[in-house]
Amino acid sequence: KDWLDPAAVQQDRKRNGPGEFGVAVHLTNAERDRKAYSDNGFNILVSNRISLNRSLPDIRHKNCAVRKYLSHLPDASVIIPFHNEGWSTLLRTIHSVINRSPKILLREIILVDDCSVMEHLKAPLDKELTKYSQVRLVRLAKREGLIRARLAGVHEATGNTIVILDSHVEVTNNWLPPLLEPIALDRKVITCPMIDIIDKDDFHYLTQPGDAMRGAFDWELYYKRIPIPPEKLLADPSDPFEDPVMAGGLFAVDRLFFKEIGEYDDGLEIWGGEQYELSFKTWMCGGKILDAPCSRVGHIYREFMPYSLPRGTNINKNFKRVAEVWMDEYKEYFYKKRPHVRSIDPGDLSKQKALRERLQCKSFDWFMKEVAPDILKHYPPVVPHPAAWGMLSNEGSKKCLDAKFQSEGAALSLMPCKEEGNNDQNFILTWKEDIRPGTKMENARKVCLDGQGRSKPVVLWQCHGQYGNQLWKYKGNKLIHAVTNLCATADLDTNKVMLSTCDASNPNQIWNWTNQDLEKLAKFNQK
Repeated sequence: KDWLDPAAVQQDRKRNGPGEFGVAVHLTNAERDRKAYSDNGFNILVSNRISLNRSLPDIRHKNCAVRKYLSHLPDASVIIPFHNEGWSTLLRTIHSVINRSPKILLREIILVDDCSVMEHLKAPLDKELTKYSQVRLVRLAKREGLIRARLAGVHEATGNTIVILDSHVEVTNNWLPPLLEPIALDRKVITCPMIDIIDKDDFHYLTQPGDAMRGAFDWELYYKRIPIPPEKLLADPSDPFEDPVMAGGLFAVDRLFFKEIGEYDDGLEIWGGEQYELSFKTWMCGGKILDAPCSRVGHIYREFMPYSLPRGTNINKNFKRVAEVWMDEYKEYFYKKRPHVRSIDPGDLSKQKALRERLQCKSFDWFMKEVAPDILKHYPPVVPHPAAWGMLSNEGSKKCLDAKFQSEGAALSLMPCKEEGNNDQNFILTWKEDIRPGTKMENARKVCLDGQGRSKPVVLWQCHGQYGNQLWKYKGNKLIHAVTNLCATADLDTNKVMLSTCDASNPNQIWNWTNQDLEKLAKFNQK
């Protein structure tokens, strides 16, 4: 069955106004003021100008347009927790779900107010919600945090499936059937949509960099996204694909299966770590997580968190609980990266450990080797030694490369070489073939040398580990930017480093690295 409502699509095509079809809104002077961001971490004034029913672009893979789904799908309770959410973004979230969900599949929308204090979310919201027969509002008596607010909604839900959304999203046409069909075929599947970006400034709609990718983590348990490995690429890019770790905020699950696997650990506080806990136990205890490329949901990524956490909140406690219950011997890699977490009291873990025993869950080693071997490839627990390390002195300028403790976006400098004292003149060529300020991987900064193109300065940019502009080759004492095949060149006039055509006779392109592992360099340069 094709669940798409053609009349709704036609209606969308007739729309006009600010932000329609996901186009950027042109900001007024008032909307450029930082006050527009203070309450929400995104530009609420721009949001207020956009229709609650705005149209969005169809950026799905072309195969999604002709894809059919089961004619009988389980219905859904959509749960939307919020705390001090903007009026227009909250209502636009509700409108998009109602407008773009088949009525027969939408059992209810449950809003969970996590003790908001803003006036517009009190009596005005109660009055507004009387217009929506599908919407129920649950108010929590005290601030519980995102995790327990979601659980409060789950415990009110009556649908066959639960869909968790954030309170500043917009769903696109035909978003729900691709999430529900895999669950109808296997109730132990959790599904996730493709999460697109609604720009925090002008609200234009765009895909994430790389689009369809798998969730992952490094050993500090920071969430990452990595390419789908070739052996897991599907013939039809519109088919749901396996994901080791969900992003966390948006997913669908069979309501009874969610209960069987213990829902969220109720010892987790506020937010943080919950996506790992749910992902690990889903895979290890007999389920699986699939990302549905034909389900697309736009999400506003805030510029900053506009609210404070309750006093005494320690998010590292959540990570400690996840590590102790689910990560087995691999937790030592986490503690090595975050040694201070080892001494944190995680609270009583007996309930969670008994759940794992009762469900006869597999080991974390099984998860890493069978479900997520590509995480080990991108983020090895024991990081290989760099291929080159120390100071990079330039032959022509007789100066050294210096990051000057600057942050993302800053250009690299050439400064007099200083072997002693506090300086930022040590660099490592890592196993990812990027170059970072630092003396070894353990203390290296998380910014990398990033080539911006011919005749442009080399800058520091957040390390992404995906090669591209951050892939460098060190051959014959030259720093070669692999993508452009240009060489890092000392500019004696500006004391910056530029990319220019490689020239064997140019001493400004000769860089002497203090320490080199010739065997590793040879392997890197064979690629």
